[in-house]
Amino acid sequence: MVNKWLRLGAAAALVALGGCRSAPPLVPAGESWQVRRAQLQAREHFEFKGRVAVAAAGEGFNASLHWIQDGTRSQLTLEGPLGVGGAQISSSGNDLTLVTSRGEHLDSDAARAQLAQRLGFDPPLSSLRYWMLGVPDPAQPATEELDQGQQRLSGLTQAGWHISYSSYDASGAEALPTRLSLQRDAVRVRVLVDAWQL
Repeated sequence: MVNKWLRLGAAAALVALGGCRSAPPLVPAGESWQVRRAQLQAREHFEFKGRVAVAAAGEGFNASLHWIQDGTRSQLTLEGPLGVGGAQISSSGNDLTLVTSRGEHLDSDAARAQLAQRLGFDPPLSSLRYWMLGVPDPAQPATEELDQGQQRLSGLTQAGWHISYSSYDASGAEALPTRLSLQRDAVRVRVLVDAWQL
């Protein structure tokens, strides 16, 4: 009788331990990187809020970042030091608009020059929308460093930039970057995403 109770207790313990398994991987079983990459590259609508730290030309700044992607249009709001307190940036293809916190409205080449002056470098906005999702820009060649177990990027080199992905989190059924670092020559940009919305 004692053995019977011991066996039942052991079985109950195994069932309880089975319920304490680690969380399932964020990537559905059998979904390859090629499939995930194509799906993310095709995504036209997303939004995130976070923070950015930039070090360039011996200077640096921190700012909050709000990014809204709507089709080919990227809308960014930076709030922080950035010279005069912040900026609103709208980019679509070769079109670029910059509105400063003082209300100055600049377009095209003037906007690019002002943005490069404020940031300390010319930001690769058309590629950045893809890099933020954890995929390469499909319009340019790239070298990928893949986390085989999770089928997602750990690193990416494209257009002279190296992007390192140190953290991902679940957003719905997808795993998206929450910590990434971009480096090109003496420019280093770190992004921390607080919340994704797909």
